[in-house]
Amino acid sequence: FTPLGERIVEKARRVLREADELGDLARAAGRPLSGEMRMSVIPTIAPFLLPRILPRLRRDYPDLKLYLREETSSQACEGLHHGRTDCVLLALPYGCGDVETAQLFDDRLFVAFREGDMEPTATIRPAEIDETRLLMLEDGHCLKDHALAACNRPELRAEAMMLGTSLHTMVQMVDNGLGVTMLPEMAVAAGILDHTNVTARPLDAENAVRHIALVWRKASPREKDFRLLAAVLGEVS
Repeated sequence: FTPLGERIVEKARRVLREADELGDLARAAGRPLSGEMRMSVIPTIAPFLLPRILPRLRRDYPDLKLYLREETSSQACEGLHHGRTDCVLLALPYGCGDVETAQLFDDRLFVAFREGDMEPTATIRPAEIDETRLLMLEDGHCLKDHALAACNRPELRAEAMMLGTSLHTMVQMVDNGLGVTMLPEMAVAAGILDHTNVTARPLDAENAVRHIALVWRKASPREKDFRLLAAVLGEVS
């Protein structure tokens, strides 16, 4: 497309998207959190948070037809702006573009290591992490960026091995003595270390936390629904 053609296509997408949202709003008039809703969730949140929130949504909002998609932050935000999804559950900071944001809660970062590989102190400082043994998720997962930014050690970014495609894979690598990794608190609380010889301690660093949030398109006619959904997610979490 020419630049003008691209602007025309984007405008057409926006008009169609807003028409769909208005149709959903009309069908759900007077019934909060009802009708169809498409929500994208990033992989480092989905398996740990969804089992806690879905039963509540089914119980309290039985008319809500929630269609879930698990994808990385970049894929989810692209889908949001192109109308493939209605809202995104992700971790901040992350540049998702011009969106409305409802912050839900903070999720601390932990250092996970095989028992005996590190001193089991109450917390782990970034300086105690061996950069040659740090295992991280592959590029595209924002947890990697959050963890490396919190450590504020350039050599960690240079030396860390980007190997894993999921947190469960990372834990298995650590359990087999291949290194250490970073985990979010929600994964530890959900039992990701059960039946392993891996332990985890909080990362002792400034900003060693990610902020869990729900985002949606600005000026969406379903803003009230999204804010209600965010309130429910925050309560359950």
